[in-house]
Amino acid sequence: MTTFGVNAFGVGSGRQRFDTTVELAREAEEAGCAAVWTSELYNRSATVPMAALAAGTSTIQIGTNIAYGVGRSPLIWAAEARDLDELSGGRIILGLGNGTPKMMEAWHGVSGDAPASRMAELLTVLKKLWRLHEGPVDHDGRFYSIHIAPTAEVPEPVRPAIPLWIAGVNKYMLRVAGQHADGLVGHPMFTDAYVSGPVAEELAVGAARGEREPSEVTVMGIKMCAVNDDLDLARRQAAFAIGQYAASRVYDRLFELHGWSADQQKIRQAARDRDTEALVRAVTDDMIDTIAIACRPTDFADRLAALPQVFDHLDLIAPPWGLSDAETRETNAVILAGLREHLNRPAT
Repeated sequence: MTTFGVNAFGVGSGRQRFDTTVELAREAEEAGCAAVWTSELYNRSATVPMAALAAGTSTIQIGTNIAYGVGRSPLIWAAEARDLDELSGGRIILGLGNGTPKMMEAWHGVSGDAPASRMAELLTVLKKLWRLHEGPVDHDGRFYSIHIAPTAEVPEPVRPAIPLWIAGVNKYMLRVAGQHADGLVGHPMFTDAYVSGPVAEELAVGAARGEREPSEVTVMGIKMCAVNDDLDLARRQAAFAIGQYAASRVYDRLFELHGWSADQQKIRQAARDRDTEALVRAVTDDMIDTIAIACRPTDFADRLAALPQVFDHLDLIAPPWGLSDAETRETNAVILAGLREHLNRPAT
């Protein structure tokens, strides 16, 4: 049975942004959501809002969707995760990603080579550091070298292990998730067919290498929800967001799977021409209905009920491109209202 979560998105500046973030998380907790998610970019941290969420909520899980694995050393990641898990009473999910190789190099100052191998090693080191209370940690690898012997007693963490989920789209990172991670953070472009096909196949390859079952990896989806009384506007919002992602070659395999490659080329050309109208027109109705939810608020709960049970957890988000902060917050409120209705319907 799929559980649901939402992004903890705050509006305003200064302290107000954190207050509205916590307010939304409390609404999600009251509605019955399983998790709230934060993310980070070049100007925002994921872990600082997580601290506010941990202090301001009681039962809901708090995850990163995603935080940059290369953005902190393994030692600092483990230290921050211990603090956050203690503050929340054991409710943290650490969702990590690398970003693109160009982002790794230009933003974080590390090599963009072999991102999947780097992530596999990071997970290995983090698991060792989580057990620092048991004794010294020594690791010499391709990307990380850690030698630490505590000079004082290290308190035992709240949980024996912290859930480590990683973002992945293509085969090498999916295999790392299958072998090393507790969960896979899917992408907003993931479709049911892509998850039950290529994603499941590559997770199984990785799981076999790790001598475990693929079912041990929680598969999370991210569903873009454009919900507006103006249905044409909702579909345009979804199309614009899909178009931003579709221009990247990262998703070529997904577009080929659905027979959308020719349309993807049209989207790519429109993106090169910076022609927004042509880009929106090039996103087909089939893409919108397969990738996103675009509907009126009165139909949203029914659309949720009709979703196939492909994902273990589904994060419902406003379209991440083209909306102002205020529009995103308004869309999130509508998403929560529909989600509350869906979660409180009698089971059939």
